[in-house]
Amino acid sequence: MQSFRALLILLFFSLSTFKTFAQIPLSDKAEISVLTCGSGNELYSVFGHTAIRIFDPTKNINTVYNFGTFDFDTPNFYPKFVKGDLQYFVSVASYRDFIYEYQYYGRDVYEQILNLTHYQKQKIADELNGILFSDKKYYTYKFIDRNCTTMVADIVNKQVPISLENSDRGKTYREIIYSYLQDNHFYENLGVNLLFGHKTDNTSEKLFLPKELMEGIGNTNIKNGQPLVKLKKTIVEKTEQTTSFSFLNSFYSYLLLILGLLILTTKKAGYNTYLLFAGLMGLLFCFVSLYSSHNELLLNYNILLFNPLFLLIAITSPKKRKTLLKRLIYISFILLAIYLILIITKVHIWLMLPLLLVNSVALIRKIKAIPTIN
Repeated sequence: MQSFRALLILLFFSLSTFKTFAQIPLSDKAEISVLTCGSGNELYSVFGHTAIRIFDPTKNINTVYNFGTFDFDTPNFYPKFVKGDLQYFVSVASYRDFIYEYQYYGRDVYEQILNLTHYQKQKIADELNGILFSDKKYYTYKFIDRNCTTMVADIVNKQVPISLENSDRGKTYREIIYSYLQDNHFYENLGVNLLFGHKTDNTSEKLFLPKELMEGIGNTNIKNGQPLVKLKKTIVEKTEQTTSFSFLNSFYSYLLLILGLLILTTKKAGYNTYLLFAGLMGLLFCFVSLYSSHNELLLNYNILLFNPLFLLIAITSPKKRKTLLKRLIYISFILLAIYLILIITKVHIWLMLPLLLVNSVALIRKIKAIPTIN
């Protein structure tokens, strides 16, 4: 019945003009709350989710606004995602349907009912509905700068400045992201740290993940000294699910892969093939850094680890162009040394050291293959 009411409300609003819609008043019993959803097992859900709820029993409104909606059927979905112009959009659902989904997947949901004046509640409701029925419904997703959490934070911030105090305060973006990708997400963690550039090593200056926003709201006081959170409730408790250890997605399989690459590079065809692959990886990082509008992917110093010079090293004849080959190899060693200095204090150094080892060994075996002058 509640879903049917929400459908009727949305149908009525969609047939109304924006001005009429935005001016529909909330009653004195209306409440605005922030919903924080816990991590899921899939990569897209591992960081959790944030939504905002309007509940007005007098007007039979019990609606959740979700800024994290995207369409997998979007043409060129993955290229647009990498480039940074994939459009996310705002969707609405009845509170019951929203909660049911998280109950089904066993993910926890917390609700923070905000201590706002009636005027502030009305302003938030008007803004949400204005976004929903205008071109602002669509926005360009950015992993750190613009996502479901930051969009909700921006709306609440206009009424009450949210405290930045949270358990991640003082950490870098990379450290925060790294902490979410520990269990059975090893290769996802490796891929993220290979693709993400210098910006993610900056200290976090905003609440960009659901848990951070929940803590920030919980640490916020309004003008009269009272807490911003009037009431916090646990709507859904996480279902404890035993996650089996995945050898294929672990550091152990990674070490086996590294061992295999070291064995491969004992032969001429092996180290040349590997250097070609590493050089192509470097070109990919260069291309993504130039092509993508995601700030997180810019200034990627992993280009020093997988640099395009490896391509030239692989195809340069050690007999005909010895001097050129030696120079390319020495330059590559210098770049690897600079890379080690850059990451030695970073949280992901243990992910990169094995790759640094393989690249160094491949270069050493290549230089040893250069005939000496008698």
